[in-house]
Amino acid sequence: MIFLNNYETVYILKPDVTDSVNLSLVNFYKNLLKEKGAKNIVIQHRGRRHLSYNIFHYYDGIYVQMNYQANGQLLKLLEKSMRFNDNIIRYLNIKQNMINSFNILN
Repeated sequence: MIFLNNYETVYILKPDVTDSVNLSLVNFYKNLLKEKGAKNIVIQHRGRRHLSYNIFHYYDGIYVQMNYQANGQLLKLLEKSMRFNDNIIRYLNIKQNMINSFNILN
């Protein structure tokens, strides 16, 4: 049995990306997560937001948040895919702490 950690991934798309490209990217990453064994995938569109500083001469970006359970190998594959995607200007993966529901014996 492989232990799955809880992760949150937020990525920022270029502001000039069309809605159809946005949806195809969301579906691509959702399918990638499913194929590689991720569970409990939740995707939230956070919309267009102003960036605190410009990234590659962009002042706005389209934010997408993904929460899921996966192993570390999948995370490496996801990061590599996002690094080489021209529509993504930034991404961040965070491993979330899971509250342990097991009883601890004293």
